[in-house]
Parts: sequence; structure tokens; C-alpha cells
Amino acid sequence: MSNVSHSSETNLLPLIVEPEQLQEHLDDPQLLIIDVPANGDSYRHGHVPGAIYLDFRYLMRGEGPVPNDVPSTEFLSRLFSALGLTRDTHVIAYDDEGGGWAARLLWTLELIGHTRYSYLNGGIHAWRDSGLEESSEPTPPTPSEYRAEILNPHALITCDEIKQKLEDKQFAVWDARSKGEFDGEKGNNKHLGHIPGAVNMDWLDAMDRNRALRIRDYAELMTELGALGLTPEMEIATHCQSHHRSSFTWLVGKALGFNIRGYAGSWGEWGNRNDTPIEK
Repeated sequence: MSNVSHSSETNLLPLIVEPEQLQEHLDDPQLLIIDVPANGDSYRHGHVPGAIYLDFRYLMRGEGPVPNDVPSTEFLSRLFSALGLTRDTHVIAYDDEGGGWAARLLWTLELIGHTRYSYLNGGIHAWRDSGLEESSEPTPPTPSEYRAEILNPHALITCDEIKQKLEDKQFAVWDARSKGEFDGEKGNNKHLGHIPGAVNMDWLDAMDRNRALRIRDYAELMTELGALGLTPEMEIATHCQSHHRSSFTWLVGKALGFNIRGYAGSWGEWGNRNDTPIEK
């Protein structure tokens, strides 16, 4: 599968990059390596040399009825300028939890049309597992002037769009939450359960625990997802509670060549509205 969209847009590295591949490119001035850990101490304890730190909370709106929604483009412009993003930058994102927050960053980049990006497969766990050198010195970003616009709205799917597509046989919903949440036995929303017809594969089940949380074997994943009814020719929406876990399943779907879209509102929105159909 090619990551090249136009001849002028040739990416430095593939969508999913292995630690050894990244190691060879660490000195490339076009690279912007961003560590988005779930545990803030992770970056201080050790990170990929040259990586800058991003607080994952900046990837969500943080207020209003759906606090996990996408921030405003004004906010994203300030954020990506502060991080030093330019049109020519190739972003490498990783985290300390197998890909949730790193993928939320990459999904946000996809939404604003910045397609030069990669995920460090397995994040800091895989980097350590490969025995590569770490740094504990913080790397300050070099600010830029970046103007964010929603150039690729297809990366996002809304609550209302999902409601309209529920009868469509070529549409499917991948629920990345735990089985307990999917079954309506767990959760702290007004309504519990799942979107009618959704299929459940917990985001953790797409990670290989024996390979430092890298993405599992593609052929195995394709087989399992196919058995659930998720195939490459379909349009697939993925969600969790806050589009954190499902950012990872969005990334996995993208790596597998699926037509996959992220539902930023996720169950935090669907389960708290009164006009959304729900199954248990």
C-alpha cells in the first residue's frame, strides 16, 4: 500500500514506522517527532531523542456538550504553530499506551489535510524493546506559523450522518470500547449500550502484547474484522467513549486500507442524547 498521494507529497516514511526505521531518520530536519503520553511522567522518564512533548488534552475541545469533540480551527492553528508544524513537516507520533493519543493527533492532522505523518509502531514500549537510545532531556519546539483548516472533513463522521446511514448495508460501525461498555453493563452516560448494528473489537485486541504493543499481524486482523463484517469496500465509522481508543482503531483501519472515519463525539455524545437509537 502506498502512502504517496502526489509526486510532490512523497512521504519520508511509511504510515506505520518501526523503531529501527525511525532511528535511521532521527537527524532529518523535516521530521517532527511528537510524544503524546497518557501518563505525563512518561516523557520525563525517557523519550525518543529529539521528540517534543504534547499534552493530549489539547487534542480535544474540553468544553461544551461534547468536550471530546475537535477543537476550533483557531485553537488548532495556535497549537500546531506552537509545536512547530509546517507544510513540509513529516510528523512522527507515538505514546506510552499502544497508540490511542498518538493516533488522535494523526487523525487531527488528517482532518486538517496534513497527510505527511507516521505512527511509531508500539510507541515508547517498542522503542525500548528494540534497545534504542532514549533521551531524558526535554526538546523545546521551534514555533512556526501554521494555519489549520478542516481540509479533509471526510476523516470525521457526525452523529447525524451515522443515524442516516444505519440502514445502509455498505456502512458499518466499529465500536472500540470494552465488551462491558458495548453490552451496556458499564459506563457513566445517560444511556448505555451500543449503536444498532455496531460490531465490537476492543482497541486493545488490535495490539500485540507480545511485541511491545505494536499493531497485530495485518492478515490476522483482516480475517477477524472480516468475520465481524468489516471489509475494505465498506464505509466504516469507528468510535469509543471519547474518540481516544477509536483514534487507534481508525489508524489500524487506515493501515489495512479501509475507508474508515472517526466519530469524535463517540459514546460521550451518542449515549447522552435522547434522539439516538441504542441496542443492548
